[in-house]
Amino acid sequence: MENLKTIAEEIRAELDAKNAAREGALKLSREIIRLSANSIKSIHRDELDEAREMMNEARAKVLETKQILADHPDIYYTGYVLDAQKEHAESELFMAIVRDISLPSHQELGVECAPYLNGLGEAIGECRRRVLDIIRLGHYERGEQILQIMDDAYYSLVTFDYPDAITGGLRRTTDMVRGVLERTRGDLTVATRQQELQESIELAIGRLTNDQSPGKPEEGD
Repeated sequence: MENLKTIAEEIRAELDAKNAAREGALKLSREIIRLSANSIKSIHRDELDEAREMMNEARAKVLETKQILADHPDIYYTGYVLDAQKEHAESELFMAIVRDISLPSHQELGVECAPYLNGLGEAIGECRRRVLDIIRLGHYERGEQILQIMDDAYYSLVTFDYPDAITGGLRRTTDMVRGVLERTRGDLTVATRQQELQESIELAIGRLTNDQSPGKPEEGD
């Protein structure tokens, strides 16, 4: 029992270090989530430069979190750390889709596989709002392009048939994506058909107006 005090002090020092790492990771995770949410808001407003600045800051904090938790894998794989990675992946992937550039990989973003896949699913959810905004502007071709990306992402996600403990609940995310995809396809189809109908009506009115314009020779003249 003579060495109990020494052992207790060693354990206390280790737990103090772990607790400090946990508190630091929790603070960073909250900041990552805030930056990612605000960057998505900026993307929807087409403030892409501002969004990129926030995403760069979030990425630096993702890497900082990994560094301070390098000796604490039990904390690194907790919910709030991976949730922050998911939010960061969502913003980065959504930006890539909006800019029509190649998607960054999970290694490039510094996130784990499960947060990346769930982040992709959440990004597809944001794409629905993007398509609705595009429909209001009458840019149907771009809407079709984004819908195709959403479709490709969905069929990629459903191929990851692993337990939820490995994928972080990807099945629920995939179910959400399927519903979003179906509603978006329906909205875009209706809008496209309405536009085609409007163009046909305008064309018919134009022809009728031309046929009835003054000075047009009557039949038999």
